[in-house]
Amino acid sequence: MSSDFSRASINLAEKLQRIPDLWQPRVVAEMNDYQFKLVRIQGDFIWHDHPETDETFIVLEGDLRIDFRDGSVHIGPGEMFVVPKGVEHKPFAEKEVKMMLVEPRGVLNTGHEGGERTAQNDLWI
Repeated sequence: MSSDFSRASINLAEKLQRIPDLWQPRVVAEMNDYQFKLVRIQGDFIWHDHPETDETFIVLEGDLRIDFRDGSVHIGPGEMFVVPKGVEHKPFAEKEVKMMLVEPRGVLNTGHEGGERTAQNDLWI
């Protein structure tokens, strides 16, 4: 067992309260090469994809819609959805949504699209 192993649980509600801005995911844990990120969102995101990896959305509070070029999916509190790698998508939240993202370390939130909505990676809270 690693000497830096923490026996403290992670309080998701407390961590979410410490996230100051919308659309700025913060890492709360890692497992192997995967990061667990919390994020608060509201409004429309940009069309993007992740050619190398799937992306998991777990809604904690609120109602999330993920648009696809051929339809959409609605995800409510306590529900999750996995967007397959390479599938273009655009998250939308009419009212604030608090959620967890699970994805490999180093994945940009905007994929290869870039722009002003691109968040800095590896910011821990």
